Amino acid sequence: MLLRYILPLFLSVVFQQIYTIADSIVAGRFIGEEALAAVGNSYEITLVLLAFAFGCNMGASIVTAKNFGAKTYVEMKGAINTSYLATLAVVVVLTAVGFGVARPLLSLLHTPSEILPDSLAYLYIYLGGLIFLFVYNVSTGIFAALGDSVRPFLFLVISSVANVLLDILFVAVFEMGVRGVAWATFLCQGVSAVAAFTALRLQLRKIRTEEKPRLFSKGALRDFLLVGVPSTLQQSFISVGNIALQGLINTFGTSTIAGYAAAVKFNNFAVTSMHQVGSGVTNYTAQNLAAGKEHRVREGFRWGLVIAGTLGILFFGVYFFFNRQIMLLFLKAESVAAIEVGHDFLTIVSPFYAVIAVKLVADGVLRGSERMGLFLIATFADLALRVGLAFALSGTALGSKGIWWAWPIGWGVAVVLSMAFYFVVTRKKPTRV
Repeated sequence: MLLRYILPLFLSVVFQQIYTIADSIVAGRFIGEEALAAVGNSYEITLVLLAFAFGCNMGASIVTAKNFGAKTYVEMKGAINTSYLATLAVVVVLTAVGFGVARPLLSLLHTPSEILPDSLAYLYIYLGGLIFLFVYNVSTGIFAALGDSVRPFLFLVISSVANVLLDILFVAVFEMGVRGVAWATFLCQGVSAVAAFTALRLQLRKIRTEEKPRLFSKGALRDFLLVGVPSTLQQSFISVGNIALQGLINTFGTSTIAGYAAAVKFNNFAVTSMHQVGSGVTNYTAQNLAAGKEHRVREGFRWGLVIAGTLGILFFGVYFFFNRQIMLLFLKAESVAAIEVGHDFLTIVSPFYAVIAVKLVADGVLRGSERMGLFLIATFADLALRVGLAFALSGTALGSKGIWWAWPIGWGVAVVLSMAFYFVVTRKKPTRV
């Protein structure tokens, strides 16, 4: 049951990653190493925005799953309305702040002057389409909570394929440069957002209720924030940590920036895929706890481990043994230094994917059980150690390789904490932390 539920979610991640991967491939292959560096430099900042979108996704998903599992459909629809209103408020604030801080932030990251204009252009266009990113993520989170992860996946497939084609058209044919890459993403995210939102509203009409649901509910907002804020903090602090790392990486020059930009896309694809399994476990846990079936939580955890662990092993096999070949998807053969950077990163990090898989599935249970305090402790321990070690080790003879070694060390500490907290949650009667 869990596998059938997670599979469309995983495939959704695959196609959602095509957005950013296609951007980088087209930038690197059709424009050049500096364009890839510009897109990669901006990408770390966009991950902060994605963190907020993920938080809204999780908040909407959990409040929907709880009511759906308890069959309180009027409250469920009111919670969905509240989730969209709260999300709209977040988008307005983030868009305004983003336009104001984009240029100073890029300067703070020691962005090389030769890639600063393209990095800024990419960010501005991305910010303009922020509403589409959030609407799509919230809609898919609600679909997942309702047990339907197929339809939003289909919308995403169409949009992702269109994004690849538009990338090539705008860059290779119209010669729009990095701006063409950004506009392709803007347009395709808009299509997927409108399609997912429309389909969800039609689906909700089929669920009949005697009472009219509220447009806004304080209780639903509280529950939305209870999960959404910690999830956002977790992802955004990780992203802020990654921005700090990007600033450190930028001091090593354009080739290192380009090599990292390519390699980290592959890494994020692997981690996000396993994270999606954890998100599936989150909804599975919330639904079963709401339905009074606590015994199924451990079953979901075990199956989540099998699925995420299998993915981790598969990604390791490809990234460890074929990293130079896949780096050529992004870079031309003459970019020898950048390819070597990507090789170092993937060779060091990929053997530890099975470790992070365990943490991500355990975190899914913690979120679904609303044990957000424990969840944040494990996550922040990973982040603090990873960033601190990156700065410390990069100043040694290891150079940039020291930054890459910070990943597996941080993961190792975090998985111990997450598993310890998982056993606390599943062996004792839940109490909020």
